[in-house]
Amino acid sequence: MITHNEDDWLYTISSKRKLVDFNFKEIWQFRDLLFLFVKRDIITLYKQTMLGPLWYIIQPLFTSVIFTLIFNKLGNINTGIVPAFLFNLAGISAWNYFKDCLTGTSSTFTKNQSIFGKVYFPRVIMPMSITISNLLKFGIQILIFFGFYVYYILIGKDIHMNLHAFLFPVYVIMMALLGLGLGMIISSFTTKYRDLTVLVGFGVQLLMYVSAVPYPMSEARLKFPPLVATLVEYNPLTQIIEGFRYMLLNTGIFSWSGFTYTLILSIVIFLIGLVIFNRTEKQFIDTV
Repeated sequence: MITHNEDDWLYTISSKRKLVDFNFKEIWQFRDLLFLFVKRDIITLYKQTMLGPLWYIIQPLFTSVIFTLIFNKLGNINTGIVPAFLFNLAGISAWNYFKDCLTGTSSTFTKNQSIFGKVYFPRVIMPMSITISNLLKFGIQILIFFGFYVYYILIGKDIHMNLHAFLFPVYVIMMALLGLGLGMIISSFTTKYRDLTVLVGFGVQLLMYVSAVPYPMSEARLKFPPLVATLVEYNPLTQIIEGFRYMLLNTGIFSWSGFTYTLILSIVIFLIGLVIFNRTEKQFIDTV
């Protein structure tokens, strides 16, 4: 009779996990599956639509037009020397990436219970694939933004980037960490409390209005009650949206303390989400 030591096995699957378990080696071993899920997310989303990927472009453009008409024209929100449409397009492009990461990962367990119940793979690959596939959508919207950016420069508008533009990748990472972390937390709780799926739908819309997406932080300080203005200012998404505009349009409010606070909070929320996600995946199949 042949006996095997633990070291003889190629893979060992165990329910015993560390408190924070993000096994890069195991994720790398399943990288083909990760790329397959990314491809699936991109292709199937608009597979049976007439306009297909053009929706990546139409949605932010129409939203920017509506924001310009309602908030800037009707609501008299001042965006300074920056054209209101470009100001709104910058904020919406950044917000959409966070929103898509959050809403996509918030239903990881409920949408994929049939797969999770049949085959083993690192469960964190699923929310990671959503974050990566949304990065492509974000890239397309950024290209559209720069197209209008060049147009406004050609017609004589005084807009330009500043030296903080080198922080652009860091802001993208912070948006991904926030969306991924909050999404994993919500996804873990939806295995027991399905009401959260309804809450996410309108909660995300409400969150947009306290994240300085359709207005600058300077206007919030001027027109909001002090308590609301403070809530908006310390919202990490506000720091990201304002920093995004500050880098690309040289407008808005930026501080290194706000940047550091947002970066630390993004990492903490991601780690908390990872801990809860890892604990939930051990027993979610019994509660879903």
